[in-house]
Amino acid sequence: MTETIRIRRFVARPVIVPMNLPLQTSTGAVARAPLVLIDCETDQGAVGHAYLFSITPSALKPLTAMVTEMSELLAGDELLPFEIERKLTQRFTLLGLAGLQRLAQSGIDMAAWDALARSRGLPLARLLGGAPKPVKAYNSKGLGIMPAGAAVEEAHKLLAEGFQAAKIRVGRPDAREDLAVVRAVRKAVGDRVTLMCDYNQALTVTEAIRRGEMLDDEGLTWIEEPIRHDDYQGYARIADALRTPLQIGENFDSAFSMQTALAAEACDYVMPDVQRIGGVTGWLRAASLAHAAGIEMSTHLFSEVSAHLLCVTPTAHWLEYVDWADAVLSTRLTIKDGFALPSEEPGNGIVWDEAAVTKYLVE
Repeated sequence: MTETIRIRRFVARPVIVPMNLPLQTSTGAVARAPLVLIDCETDQGAVGHAYLFSITPSALKPLTAMVTEMSELLAGDELLPFEIERKLTQRFTLLGLAGLQRLAQSGIDMAAWDALARSRGLPLARLLGGAPKPVKAYNSKGLGIMPAGAAVEEAHKLLAEGFQAAKIRVGRPDAREDLAVVRAVRKAVGDRVTLMCDYNQALTVTEAIRRGEMLDDEGLTWIEEPIRHDDYQGYARIADALRTPLQIGENFDSAFSMQTALAAEACDYVMPDVQRIGGVTGWLRAASLAHAAGIEMSTHLFSEVSAHLLCVTPTAHWLEYVDWADAVLSTRLTIKDGFALPSEEPGNGIVWDEAAVTKYLVE
């Protein structure tokens, strides 16, 4: 009989870490990564790890406080992720199950699943009924808004790290500049390299169609988030007008949001974010929806956990790779020949470098 494992507490630690490549998008620049590191401590000794990306440093304090409040609610409970989700959802329904609440609950969920996997001596993918295996990955940590020459130079650097695919940020004031950069990078890297582009919600529907038609002959694998993330009717119009596939989903705040988008035929592909979709538990629900709809599903950020999740996603497509947490990690996700290789070690692949955590800790 399997011994019952109980939660002692969840510990949240805010850090701000340097990024190897500062990223300039249509919405602004990101040069440092504000993260909340979460540890799920159990009465059997297993400790699960996860982290959240708070986007802005000002969100670190309230996000850390919310994880701490959730920890107090869960202390002493059995380590059962679906029951944890039920309890937290019930408790925070009146506050609203989105925004910082959603991020905090997703972090709790990821850390709980990791603790459970470690307690069973299994990699996360095996705990979920699959197995670690190579997953297609593209390098997304660079190619921000920059001149064509700089973009070509950076594209070569990103691909040299073991990738055969990369994503270009677009959304410059002049659409012709976007087109020039896409063409310059394509000419430099060749037709065998996979390229995607991301507008980061910079456009109106009409402008998205105009610019998308300009890019339709450039061989892009997808055009990502050209307009406001929740305008599913607008996305349906764009998807219908363009030949290049339309990608959305990093801002789905639950599987219900994804269900609404799919019902509106708002996109060709989906790419949920594990910290917004509801952690591992929410991801599993979203993967079932994508499977039922026959639509390919990629990941957004959180490469370590996401690599394991793609291993159990029926319509798995692409892993978005970034290294933004590497400064506080003692292990790294392996990339080889265009694939991410999740480890067979117990858990989700996240192990802290405690000396680095201390260095970057925000008091």
